[in-house]
Amino acid sequence: MNNTNDFLQKERYKFAAKRVKQLKGFYTHLTIYIIVNLIFVFINIENLSDGESYFQWRNFITFSFWGIGVLAHAGSVFLPGLLFGKNWEERKIKAFMEQESKEVNRYE
Repeated sequence: MNNTNDFLQKERYKFAAKRVKQLKGFYTHLTIYIIVNLIFVFINIENLSDGESYFQWRNFITFSFWGIGVLAHAGSVFLPGLLFGKNWEERKIKAFMEQESKEVNRYE
């Protein structure tokens, strides 16, 4: 009974550690995105000619495309079951292990 509890605790810890790593990666990505885009805004404002509007497509290219990447990253961290469903990774791992086991047994 104690071994089962220890195993479950270790599995819960691994899962929690994986989630923390994912969250940290996303928050790091988001922070860098914000800082770099603020720097770009400052540079773009400094380089404007007199009377020129800031709202030009070239000033929003990095913001837009990188923003799509940040949104995709957020989706993978906060909505992991949306695309692949709950426990998708575990089911695929078991399927691959069963397939490999059948192939090994076939050659023996």
